[in-house]
Amino acid sequence: MQQIRIGIIGTGIMGANYAKVFSALPFSTVVAACSRNESNLNDFLRRHRIQAGYTDYRKMLERTDLDAIVVATPDRHHFAPARDALESGHHVLVEKPFTTSTAEADELIRIAARNQKKIQIAFNHRWLPAYFEAKASIARGDIGKPLAGYARKNDTLYVATQYIAWAAESSPAWFLSSHDIDLMRWFLDSEPIEARAWGSKEVLPALGKDTYDIIQAQVKFASGAFVTFESAWIYPDTFPTIVDSFMEVIGSSGHIHMDRKCESIEISTQHKFTYPKGFLNAEIFGRMRGAFPSCLEDFVYAIRDSTEPKVTGWDGRQVTATLEAIHRSLETGNTEKITPPSAL
Repeated sequence: MQQIRIGIIGTGIMGANYAKVFSALPFSTVVAACSRNESNLNDFLRRHRIQAGYTDYRKMLERTDLDAIVVATPDRHHFAPARDALESGHHVLVEKPFTTSTAEADELIRIAARNQKKIQIAFNHRWLPAYFEAKASIARGDIGKPLAGYARKNDTLYVATQYIAWAAESSPAWFLSSHDIDLMRWFLDSEPIEARAWGSKEVLPALGKDTYDIIQAQVKFASGAFVTFESAWIYPDTFPTIVDSFMEVIGSSGHIHMDRKCESIEISTQHKFTYPKGFLNAEIFGRMRGAFPSCLEDFVYAIRDSTEPKVTGWDGRQVTATLEAIHRSLETGNTEKITPPSAL
């Protein structure tokens, strides 16, 4: 069986998850990794038993034994490594969001087409069974015409203050709503056309993090449906799960309700009450299982079988365009148009 050889750019939390999954798959192997921090890089190589390490990803891209590159850098730093990887003849898996600029997303799509390379965005929530069933149910017409939706993804304060070091370079919408916007586009089978957003900056700026505490945005879709997207990362750390995740689609003759706050398990002890998370990513019998590993597995299948990735650069581009409009609206206080497909 053909081995797809992977290089990883970024050795943080997500980079480690990519290394675990790709190293365990029977038809992929991680042959190189890159981090600008040499100490972090050496620790990463040791923990994941990777032979080759680089502090300059461009040197890694000169290798002749790489099929695909994973871009697992912080939100605002996806474009350059993805561009250079595509230009050097590699397929690319990019962590969400695809880019933080629609113009950059468009450029990556053009480069991929010119070089006949694949782009997959790591919108791994599509692989969650409940969400996949929701998509199938809506497509069958079970709830009639989708009219409205609501998506909430709120994190505890721990995420913006300790879990990631670069929260001030991002926002809760870029970090969290990117997943939900992708899912709603998928559910509704319609493209977003305009956005109006509101946000608050109080808690995190007082802690030295110049970013939004919470953002709510209403997005209108070409079908006429409208969806509210809520994202925050200031829940108190006493909340029993790191993320509060909820989605709903209301149709003309029914609705679908998806609450992931509690993933089928609650645990109370003498010290705390928790809702452990496991649907996306969990180590079971020594291997990573769940929606996240399935997303990565399908990327490898797409390369091996010469098929279209399940989540393409176009999907990533549309999410970026929506988020860009949301952040313009936060600045202007106006409803902002989302750059349409015809503008490409």
